[in-house]
Amino acid sequence: MARLGMVIDMRSCVGCQACSAACSLENQTPYWSDKWRTQVKDIEKGAYPNTGRHLVPTICMHCEDPACMTVCPSKATFKNEDGFVLVDYDTCLGCKACMAACPYGARYVYDKEDIAEARAVYGDSAQHQKVHIDKCTFCQDRIARGMEPACTATCPTTSRMVGDLDNPDSSVAKAVSSGLAKPLRQDLGTGPRIFYIY
Repeated sequence: MARLGMVIDMRSCVGCQACSAACSLENQTPYWSDKWRTQVKDIEKGAYPNTGRHLVPTICMHCEDPACMTVCPSKATFKNEDGFVLVDYDTCLGCKACMAACPYGARYVYDKEDIAEARAVYGDSAQHQKVHIDKCTFCQDRIARGMEPACTATCPTTSRMVGDLDNPDSSVAKAVSSGLAKPLRQDLGTGPRIFYIY
């Protein structure tokens, strides 16, 4: 079984937010607020006149050893057979323990207002019916159909690549094994499956 991971090349990301829009449409997540499963943050660093603009794509890291899972009192956060960190919306208490534990800020509350707005937009086909803590699922439904995650498939600059981390011939595995692609905050020991090229 493939151990899928993602490499995000920050050198080619243009901050267009196509990934955010595609994710929102695919997963019926809020696009009317600041809640996103994935987005590109536009960060300015440095002091004038030496300021610089940095585009930082964010997403759940789908950690091998996820801090969010260990603190979940209802065991709603779990890893599926493919090793992706998911949330069982029916058992999620919305207690926010996972939000506090996640060092990457990858979770948010899908609240009553979000549910009402989704019903207004999607009608009977609305996917989310209960308040819960939401996060990226690596588009598990698309993966099951042999497709890429929506954010990857829509990226106009192909800044996101998905591949088998255990297959030495995959472009993702090559970028990681060469040291070109690195995880965020490797010092935390969470074992992210999302890697960045700076």
